[in-house]
This record gives sequence, structure tokens and C-alpha cells, in this order.
Amino acid sequence: MAATELLRDLPVTARGVRTRASLVVAARTVFERAGYLDARLTDITKEANCSTGSFYTYFDNKEQIFAAVLAVAQEDMLHPGVGRVRDTDNPYAVLESSNRAYLTAFRRNAKLMGLLEQVSHIDPAFAKLRRDRGATFISRNARAIERLQSDGKADRSLDPLLASRALSSMVSRLAYSVFVSEEPGADGKSVPFEDVVQTATRIWANALKVSEQP
Repeated sequence: MAATELLRDLPVTARGVRTRASLVVAARTVFERAGYLDARLTDITKEANCSTGSFYTYFDNKEQIFAAVLAVAQEDMLHPGVGRVRDTDNPYAVLESSNRAYLTAFRRNAKLMGLLEQVSHIDPAFAKLRRDRGATFISRNARAIERLQSDGKADRSLDPLLASRALSSMVSRLAYSVFVSEEPGADGKSVPFEDVVQTATRIWANALKVSEQP
């Protein structure tokens, strides 16, 4: 899901790999602290304790290193979808485990997900990255819904891709509202993480007609 057109080939030496990785870690710190538009390359090189020349050995500009930062975050978020728990006959437990994994990763990368949303409105390459990211999760979840349907554990009348598109989008926007926008709950307080997991899972289960019992 990386914006490959924005990335150079990876370095071939161990030292080069370490230097590039340190720049990416530093860039994430700077982007999360200053935002994308206000982040400067000099801030990144200072954070990484390296020279400007070293930066240009691995990246051409801010767009490239932001794409590299997002690539690391995307890899972190590519958990095994709805099929995460494979050693249980309880499909509800599978849904809960998958939602928990996704929401945990989203919360861990919330600042970057907020930046990606912002930058996607001004840069077509990052808009495509955002669409591709969504399509990856939708396709994976659609395959999992098909498996549940074929096992007689989910509503077979639903189109799996359309159902996945609706439910995956719901969870993604829910995560954005709670972890990025930090919108409060009905009581005016921050929404507890466990409430987010259980609400998302219940909606998935109700939509697919999945029983909570094995």
C-alpha cells in the first residue's frame, strides 16, 4: 500500500538501511509534532542527527519521506483481517479479535492517519494511497465474509464485497472520529477503547447475522 511512485529503491548496504530507517523514524516524530505542511527537512535531519546531504542520499523531498513514514505505518496496520483467529468455531470471537487488532493499530498510528487524510485532499498521489489502503482492507474482509457465508455462519443473502465496503468504512470512520478527531461520547467524555471495540463488533455481527454463541 506504499506510494511506490514516491519511493526510491531501498539501500543495499547495512549502513544505508540503518541511516534511512533513522531518517524515517525522525521524520515521523517531526510530522506528528509539527504536521505535514509545517514540517521542514532541516527539522528532520536535526532530529535524526544527520546531515542534509545524507537526507538527499535516500530521499528527494518531503513527499518522499512522508510516503516512507506512511509505508511503515501501513505495514503495522496490515493485520490478518477477519480471519485473525483461526482456531475457534465462534465467528463472533473472530470478529472481535479482528476489530480489536485493527482499532489498536489505528490508535497507535492515529496522528499519521489524520495527516494522511489531510494530505490526500491536496496531493493526488496520497489520495490514491488512501484509496488503495481502504481497498486492501475491504477486499480482505470481503473474502472473510465469503468464508463465513460458505460455512453457514453469516447471512448468505448479502453481497460480500458490498457488505465489506459498508462495514469496513464504518469501522474506519468510527476509529477516525474517536482517535483522530477525539469526538466525545454521549456523556461528553472520551470514548473508552473497549466500548469502541464492542460497538464495532456488535454492528458487524448484527449486520452479518452472526451469533455471539459458538
